[in-house]
Amino acid sequence: MEKSFPSYIRHTAQLLGLTLLIIALRRLDGILLPILFSALFAFLLVPVTRRLEEWRWPRWLAILVSILLLAGVLTGIVWILTTQLMDFAQEWDHIQSRLLVQYETLRSSVAQQFRLKLPDKRALLSQTLAGLRERGTLIFNSAASTTSDVLEVLSLVPIYIFCFLFYRDHFRQFLYRLTRDAGQRSVMMTVVHKIEEVTQNYLLGLLTVIFIVALLNITGLLLLGVKYAVFFGAFASILTIIPFIGMIIGATLPAVYTFVETGSVWHTVGVIGVFTFVQFLEGNFITPTITGSKVSINALAAIVGLILGGELWGLPGMILSIPLVAVLKVVFDATPGMEPYGFLLGDVHEDVPKQQGGPTPPGWWERIKRALRKPKL
Repeated sequence: MEKSFPSYIRHTAQLLGLTLLIIALRRLDGILLPILFSALFAFLLVPVTRRLEEWRWPRWLAILVSILLLAGVLTGIVWILTTQLMDFAQEWDHIQSRLLVQYETLRSSVAQQFRLKLPDKRALLSQTLAGLRERGTLIFNSAASTTSDVLEVLSLVPIYIFCFLFYRDHFRQFLYRLTRDAGQRSVMMTVVHKIEEVTQNYLLGLLTVIFIVALLNITGLLLLGVKYAVFFGAFASILTIIPFIGMIIGATLPAVYTFVETGSVWHTVGVIGVFTFVQFLEGNFITPTITGSKVSINALAAIVGLILGGELWGLPGMILSIPLVAVLKVVFDATPGMEPYGFLLGDVHEDVPKQQGGPTPPGWWERIKRALRKPKL
């Protein structure tokens, strides 16, 4: 006869297990982060590898070509951004002098209007240089101590990706053999397929969103005549991988640069307006249309996951937060007794058509197509 433990003992054991899990995740970040990023890239490369294998390519060659294609795309993006950044860095002395002029104008205006005395530009410059010198020393020492770790991680990621893709059938057999019940095996394989589908759709959707947002940002900045519009627009679009706050961070640099370069408040407001408008389109139309139907996570779950990921693993944790929450939702939906937690993470509208028994309401793009469709005579 099985013994049933009191509820407070079960809850205490669950909290203790969760605490130990968080400690383990924090301590093993150097091992887990490369594995998680490699798993995401492996999910992204699975369709390419399968297509090459259908063309009678050996698996090892198909995987190697897929990894080289991914490395080529990433290298091209980094090269474009680095070139723009080097051009931008050459004007640093000019930007610094313009910033001091703007600060002197602001200081005199504040002194006349509010009778407040701000430090002059010489004191400000000496304080800023002292702070930069101190921070630069700390950053250099930290970079010198972590360079070997970064190179080691970068060398391990392609190896992990190759192993994940090469042994993917072996991993499926392992999961299949974990259970003996045919029904549980079917559910487990369905969950694995769903995780693969959600991850691929999220990553492909994210890349599409980044590309569209980059075009919108660059177009808006070019219309305003902002220098380095390609760099600013692409940089801000890449930061959309950090949900909600990435675009805000990306808009700060071009806004400050525009104000320093032109001294025009309205020009700066125009730059901020461009990013605000693109952020509105991205949050309300682009992302919900491309990835919203595939990754049904409500805003609260995304924000909490973003904060927890940042506290746990910093910037890499913030990048991984959304796909990990999506994977958790898939697992919760398929685990008996955990369905309420999957419902809690999901979109508030995803179960409304099922409860009402009616068809799923059309989205905004479908309604536009229906409105533009000519009636048949």
